[in-house]
Amino acid sequence: MKKIICTVTTDLVFDQRMRRICTCLSNGGYDVVLVGRKKAMSPELTQEPYQQKRLSCWFEKGALFYIEFNIRLFFYLLSNPTDAVSSIDLDTILAGMLACLIKGYKQTYDAHEYFTEMEELAERKFIKAAWKFIERITVPYIKHGYTVSEGYAHLFKQNFGVDYKIVRNATVLNDKINRPAEENIILYQGAVNYGRGLLQLVEAMHKVDATLLICGDGDLYDEVAQKIDEEHLHKRVKLLGYIQPKELKKYTNSAKIGITLFEAKGLSNKYSMANRFFDYMHAGVPQLAMSYPDYQSFNSKYEVAKLLDDLEPFTISSALNHLLKDENHYNHIRKQALEARLEFNWQNEEKCLLSVYEELFS
Repeated sequence: MKKIICTVTTDLVFDQRMRRICTCLSNGGYDVVLVGRKKAMSPELTQEPYQQKRLSCWFEKGALFYIEFNIRLFFYLLSNPTDAVSSIDLDTILAGMLACLIKGYKQTYDAHEYFTEMEELAERKFIKAAWKFIERITVPYIKHGYTVSEGYAHLFKQNFGVDYKIVRNATVLNDKINRPAEENIILYQGAVNYGRGLLQLVEAMHKVDATLLICGDGDLYDEVAQKIDEEHLHKRVKLLGYIQPKELKKYTNSAKIGITLFEAKGLSNKYSMANRFFDYMHAGVPQLAMSYPDYQSFNSKYEVAKLLDDLEPFTISSALNHLLKDENHYNHIRKQALEARLEFNWQNEEKCLLSVYEELFS
């Protein structure tokens, strides 16, 4: 049995993509260990069909955290023999590559983001330059990898000459089809971070007769809470914080409209395909998404979303009201979503994932 150590900087509990990936690899006959970090407020680990390990750090964020975590991860990898290291995103790649060079492990790169083009780095030139340096000395030399969208795959090919496969963040297909939502509930699920259009979305709710639920936490959480206060929208906007995955699914299934919005301040947002995009689709929930290349391409085949050209509050409120009031269009999008889920689901995506490791070990 080949052993794979997957490395992330999350605390593992809320990382649904890594749960799917590690479960798939474990079911595929690999000995899998998922390594992340333990935060001060991290909940207990859930029982999974793979091993989990969290590294404790003195620093919680910033450059010192990434330096410390990679040092700790490097020594963990040296002292825990494996056949392969799967580095998830750029923030764990350096420790993985150094350990692989010393110990002779194989390495894959799992790019959830186009890391150096994330919005958080757009205006931080020195930090962005440091990450680009790490990207330049690692990514071109990792020939086996996968990413989440056609746009990302094209960027990796164009910039680094690597042919990475596409393993989308698609939801696990099940036979249950939810009934159409009865209440006008608009749902945002995911990280409450900058660049997600959340402040504009809150403002847009002045003109929408519905309840907005925001499930998640992140760097923008306090600012969103303050915005709700300033706009006196407590009755229409509910900020719920982190919701456990099983509980979150209930919110998704009961939503009338889902929200998948991004600002294109970096190429990472522009060419992304978000987890929530597939979660809404599998629940038969029409959604708002951005008119970016990968969403345009998807919507040309299956119209599962109403696409927006900008994030102005008026644009958002107009689109929401259109979906709430135009029953024919709403039902058309819902029907398209239920058809699309039969093609774009984790059962199909995991075949591509397994092929990456079959080639790696062949």
